[in-house]
Amino acid sequence: MQTPFGKETYLYWYEIMLLLRRFEEKAGQLYGMQKIRGFCHLYIGQEAVAAGIMTATREDDNMITAYRDHGLAIAKGISAKECMAELYGKATGCTKGKGGSMHFFSKEKRFFGGHGIVGGQIGLGAGIAFAEQYNGTDRATICLFGDGAARQGLLHEAFNMAVLWKLPVVFICENNFYAMGTSVERTSKVLDIYRIADAFDMPGDSVDGMSCEEVHKGIERAVRRAREGGGPTFLEIRTYRYKGHSMSDPAKYRTKEEVEEFKEKDPIDQVLRVLKENKWATDEEIVAINNKVKQEVDESVQFAEESPWPDDSELYGDIYADKNYPFITD
Repeated sequence: MQTPFGKETYLYWYEIMLLLRRFEEKAGQLYGMQKIRGFCHLYIGQEAVAAGIMTATREDDNMITAYRDHGLAIAKGISAKECMAELYGKATGCTKGKGGSMHFFSKEKRFFGGHGIVGGQIGLGAGIAFAEQYNGTDRATICLFGDGAARQGLLHEAFNMAVLWKLPVVFICENNFYAMGTSVERTSKVLDIYRIADAFDMPGDSVDGMSCEEVHKGIERAVRRAREGGGPTFLEIRTYRYKGHSMSDPAKYRTKEEVEEFKEKDPIDQVLRVLKENKWATDEEIVAINNKVKQEVDESVQFAEESPWPDDSELYGDIYADKNYPFITD
């Protein structure tokens, strides 16, 4: 099979997507055991979006997203141990056990959330990009949200300002076709969400979110434009979640046939097929990757189980920022 991407890229895609899938499957299992409480939104099915973004961006680029954040956080470099501990509410979690599933964060990895307010991160993403522009860096900011958040008024305000100021931001709508249980068809006559960009004279495009290759190419173009001072881009990445909106959602609003149709395009299976067709990995090497991922997930659970709960003294910590603390630093 001919492909513009090499062996190392496909091996990375396979391992990172498998890690995200297995982490989320374990999180779902632990939620059922009441080890994890509160809200929990799984990323199963959408892994190609995270994988494609990571190979098309730099380590020092910024990322901000909504509450379905586990997969993106791990892809951005937050360890599975820190993420699982956060789901448990433990002090060793990436937000000290205070944020839970919806509020992963890491200043070091330039992952600025995980946000529970629907669409709230859109304005924040524009603000982070403004800070980079003001500081004269060439970092791009990746700002993700869902198809439901695309209906929020803040989107239009942020888009307008981003275009006027040519902010180095890539707005991404992860369109998994359902805002909780409401299909896109029931919320708008405009089903091609990327066309929202037309109202602001912003470049917009639709991307196949079940393909790492297509996600990478779409992000690469948009990030290059941002770095070169061309301003923002809006990408509608069409993906699919195999599970319900959250762990409390039985997803009865979808047919089994619809879910199976998307599973036939499963991104992990597609990448594995390319690896085998090009003889880039033997069966033994694939098994080794699978075992490595399983061990990483198992170790994350053990880490979370053995970690301490936050001390009572932490209750009022991290509420106010030091007035001398810069939001974006090198």
